[in-house]
Amino acid sequence: MKKKVLLMGASGSGKTSMRSLIFSNNPASSTARLGATIDVEQNHVRFLGDLILNLWDCGGQDAFMDSYLTTQRSTIFQHVGVMIYVFDAETREMNKDLEYYRDCLEGLTQCSPEAAVFLLVHKMDLVREPKAIMFEKKREELQKASSGVVITVFGTSIYDESLYRAWSSIVHTLIPNAAVLNKHLNIVAAACSATEVILFERTTFLVIATSTSSTSSPSASTSSTSSSSASISSSTYAPSPPSPSDPHQMHLKRYERTSELIKAFKWSCSRVREEFHSLELDMYDFTAVLDEMTRNTYVMVVVHDPTIETAAIKLNIRMARKKFEELQGDSIGT
Repeated sequence: MKKKVLLMGASGSGKTSMRSLIFSNNPASSTARLGATIDVEQNHVRFLGDLILNLWDCGGQDAFMDSYLTTQRSTIFQHVGVMIYVFDAETREMNKDLEYYRDCLEGLTQCSPEAAVFLLVHKMDLVREPKAIMFEKKREELQKASSGVVITVFGTSIYDESLYRAWSSIVHTLIPNAAVLNKHLNIVAAACSATEVILFERTTFLVIATSTSSTSSPSASTSSTSSSSASISSSTYAPSPPSPSDPHQMHLKRYERTSELIKAFKWSCSRVREEFHSLELDMYDFTAVLDEMTRNTYVMVVVHDPTIETAAIKLNIRMARKKFEELQGDSIGT
């Protein structure tokens, strides 16, 4: 099963850098060596078993953009599952960017009306004014330019975990029956007496599913544009206040932060020619076990009960592997 993903935006907005960071395990410091994309660069990324992301990284130079909207219109915009349009947060040509965006949106609605649309206000690390205020202004401007089309907006940077939050939400929309995986993660959580269980894709370490139904889950963050502004709000850097659904004050950015840290650790392992397999954390107030779940996924089990042994957690993971292999096949084969 192939899912076509369009990655579009002005030249220099950071499209190729983010693709390299997410899918090639390159650190942010190495992206400066990447050259500009010429025309369309296609990459077939095997994501989950038979699910292949057909990623089209479209060069943003004016000549290419004009070609996409005229002679290549049907080729570019047909059979699209998701369009990701990237805006440079500090651009001085926003009016021109918006004009191209509207034209691309028109082509998309004509050729692939069911496609999801994600807008990334990128390079947020360069913004000097209060980021939350600036992002909200941009979000409102983009919402207005979208003329009623449902969009999801994220503020992102390759230098923090915000990019993983956005891409986890994007990929989550491409996985059929992802809710079934969430349901069975709840069963694993109950068996382990776990506070939370998170399923990651093996290569990118993007979040596929979680055992919780809180608003911080990837599936919830794609449901409305208003929730996306929280991704760069300063309040998300602190633990959330205690509540009946979150008695352990779980960090609001824990999913994407974990993705970023594990990717960095995997890269460090590769530098010394070692391969990452699993991870155990035994802290004073919680225990976390990160281990292989299937040939395409990793699972993290977080437990706050000090009486639960890590060996018991790992045993439950091992017993659940066969079932999740079956679920994975069902979820991507439907």
